[in-house]
Amino acid sequence: MKDLIEEITGIFGPSGSEEKVRTVINKKISNYVDGIETDKLGNLIAFKKGNGEGKKIMLAAHMDQIGLLITHIDENGFLRFTKIGGVNPKRLIGQRFILANGMTGTVGVEKVDEEKEIKFDKLYLDIGASSREEAEKHVSIGDSAIYKPQFDVSGNRVISSYLDNRLGCAVLIMVLEKLKKSPHDIYFVFTVQEEVGLRGAKTAAYQINPDLALAVDVTITGDTPEAHTMDVALGNGTAIKIKDQASITHPMIKELLILTAKKHGIKHQLEVLEHGGTDAGSIHLTRGGIPSGTISLPIRYVHTPSEMADLNDIKASIELILRVLGEEI
Repeated sequence: MKDLIEEITGIFGPSGSEEKVRTVINKKISNYVDGIETDKLGNLIAFKKGNGEGKKIMLAAHMDQIGLLITHIDENGFLRFTKIGGVNPKRLIGQRFILANGMTGTVGVEKVDEEKEIKFDKLYLDIGASSREEAEKHVSIGDSAIYKPQFDVSGNRVISSYLDNRLGCAVLIMVLEKLKKSPHDIYFVFTVQEEVGLRGAKTAAYQINPDLALAVDVTITGDTPEAHTMDVALGNGTAIKIKDQASITHPMIKELLILTAKKHGIKHQLEVLEHGGTDAGSIHLTRGGIPSGTISLPIRYVHTPSEMADLNDIKASIELILRVLGEEI
């Protein structure tokens, strides 16, 4: 599990540039599915056939990650940028970023008098170039950059740059490896462009038109000193989402997840997320409406270079998904 998480969190794949992630996942799951395709938007859709007596189920985990998009190269070789997804400018100063070609830079800031002045127009990426001409040998307008990947294990916790949401992708990969049979026809969808508007899941759901859907994504916790009050903590099991800004879990899905967790003694907690959303937000509004919910993986320090998750929470999430896929719905 740790090796898979380290590998998959280290792949370059910001929103709109998920090709490398898709290639790796394709290789890892191809022997466990009955069919696999890439749709026009770039979603990887893998199909595993059931026994013909169940439902059509869609499981979605997004492949993309937040990052930076280069908008300007000045005469001294410094790069200006905008954000891809939910990037906080105050967290960027001094952080190392890497381009698709392996070029590394660090984020600097112009002189400011107060922290509130730290905005994207005050920041720049320094790749060590001394002129625009030198910089242009390595980077072009429209290129993207991500936090330089790092991975560590601390006791039962993993710390990595992009658990959001490569951890969800890893969970679906491990579910596929363990799933022997199911009454349901299951579509494992690794979606694109979630961080910029839940886009890939919308087109995939329209194509598949499932009877029900589950997003697998991360969520924040409320267990650090003076954190915003939230009843989710590392080590307390998989999180069953009740609501976020993008969706309210369908009552049938909520009941299915809770009763299945209780029936099999799977450690779980209930999640109400006040800000943010998952692929379920676009899936549930597709066509005439698709009953949807989310299994959430609790992590600390979301959208920073050092996101933290608990291995037991990951295992509980895998077990809950496997049990649901084995249930008659």
